[in-house]
Amino acid sequence: MARGIDYGGMMHRAMQGLIADVLRAVAEEGLPGEHHFFITFDTRDEDVEIADWLRERYPEEMTIVIQHWFDNLEVRPEGFTITLNFGNSPEPLYIPFDAVRTFVDPSVEFGLRFESQAESDEDDEEEEFEDEDAPEETASGEDTPKGGAEVVSLDKWRK
Repeated sequence: MARGIDYGGMMHRAMQGLIADVLRAVAEEGLPGEHHFFITFDTRDEDVEIADWLRERYPEEMTIVIQHWFDNLEVRPEGFTITLNFGNSPEPLYIPFDAVRTFVDPSVEFGLRFESQAESDEDDEEEEFEDEDAPEETASGEDTPKGGAEVVSLDKWRK
């Protein structure tokens, strides 16, 4: 422990583990009640696997909705695979946890926000996910729900 304790990195990994646990439970048991997820991820991440037409349409980031129809949800140690419906066309995706930028479950006003080091240098204050920050239309074509969710910034303490 010559350099100290990396609390930011430890929190980051713990929150990725929380997302993995939630998705694993959904893969095994389905979505309970009104739960549904908005997951925004960086499409520029080299390990993201999406169709070329999706990457062209969303060159920087994309928000997916896991709610009414999804298939083949499988959680792996480094990320998850899922098939989603885009205009009546099922598309498989692989999203590494390191590419995830936000995870929101609006049904219980829960959210996490992962920032890169560059983003945390620019903004040292904790932010909230608000309606004006939400995309007007998500990648699945569903409207973003009204109401915000508190978002926990994880990397702002990372050095």
